[in-house]
Amino acid sequence: MLYNYRHLYYFWVVAKEGSMSRAAERLNIAIQTISAQVHELEKSLGYLLFKPAGRGITLTESGFAALEIADQIFLLGEQLPEAVREAASSRKIKITVGVSDGLPKLVTRQLLAPILEKSGVQLIAHEGEFEDLLADLALHRLDIVLADRPAPANKNLHVYSEELIKTSIAWFGPQKLLKQSKKPFPECLNELPILLPTSHSKVRYLIDQWFAENHIIPNITGEFEDSALLKTFAASGLGVFPAGESIKQDLQETYHIEMIGKCEHVYEYFYAIRSEKKIQHPLVEAIIRR
Repeated sequence: MLYNYRHLYYFWVVAKEGSMSRAAERLNIAIQTISAQVHELEKSLGYLLFKPAGRGITLTESGFAALEIADQIFLLGEQLPEAVREAASSRKIKITVGVSDGLPKLVTRQLLAPILEKSGVQLIAHEGEFEDLLADLALHRLDIVLADRPAPANKNLHVYSEELIKTSIAWFGPQKLLKQSKKPFPECLNELPILLPTSHSKVRYLIDQWFAENHIIPNITGEFEDSALLKTFAASGLGVFPAGESIKQDLQETYHIEMIGKCEHVYEYFYAIRSEKKIQHPLVEAIIRR
């Protein structure tokens, strides 16, 4: 169902002025025109927006609901000229990226490298819960979402997922901690303290399965939602941890952490999720086709 913007505007002015006559004076048009436009809006919505109140009119419950939405619409309309001027005067291309809180920070940096290497780009990154980011993407508040899982099948979301990276999972730890066990990998994990991502990360379920298959009873000394915090604690000697082999070099250079061994047949996947709108942000393709 389509609504005429002008009909909504006339309704909004009447509601703000409190009467048809004052709205007509403000807009410098005939009362009959105002009344007809408001009636057309009521007809399209199927509900009365005003009701008699003494010698004047007042909003119905439906009218108050419509006014709340109209306030938001026309507030955005007032911001339009300033937003256009700001965009025109800026030499940078902005891209707004949602980053799922289950995504390792080093992987996020790798995924965004293609756009960060370009000049004249301003990145706006929002980290949050996976479901919240999908909702913002569907409402076009984000240009793209990076996550460790694809979007669920939901025809109402109007988004789709593309796999970006598949990386094998390996175990890492600081050298001083690795010396505490003389057993080979993976038996050494029965003796070493272990740090894990919390269950909000999709890879946690795969790691727990791998423990069971390899008869490992882990001594879990910490669980972290924030992957960067997990790596910081690992670097201080608190424990060993699983991570994607694709960030092996970054872990060595940034945290001085070494790889112990691989989890056979355990992989972590990372996805780009974007909306189905026809016109995509020009930098989205740079991330997808990295």
